[in-house]
Amino acid sequence: MRILAVAVLALGLQLQAGSLDEFLNNLNVRAQADRNGFAMQVASQFHVGDAAVRLVLGDVREPADAFMVFQMAEMTGRPHREVLDVYRSRRGKGWGELAKELGIKPGSAAFHRLKNGDFRLSGEAGAPDDRPGRGRGKGHGKGHGRD
Repeated sequence: MRILAVAVLALGLQLQAGSLDEFLNNLNVRAQADRNGFAMQVASQFHVGDAAVRLVLGDVREPADAFMVFQMAEMTGRPHREVLDVYRSRRGKGWGELAKELGIKPGSAAFHRLKNGDFRLSGEAGAPDDRPGRGRGKGHGKGHGRD
């Protein structure tokens, strides 16, 4: 089992799941296998210092919750401290409730992304988005073909 966890970390596989709960559970397993590596990946992906990540990790129930604090901050354009304050005041509520509190509208693309667990921990800032319609295809816009 430990070898499998290390293999997942070594390959940097994307954690995709059918729901947010599955994604968060997988993320917790990954974080438990290598907490320092997890913290460094979160810091890198969300452009925050290691100290900020460790502070949030010390203030949430699960490592995946720390990831979600930074993810929600990115999605809403709010500082992670503000998201953490909402998390603290709404302990026991789900991430859907926190998202609504932070201004993400139910039914919006961002809310669906949240509910589907459509996130990744890549450790790379601005990691490429591999969802349909967002690739580097052979577009026919300006600079593609005709002058």
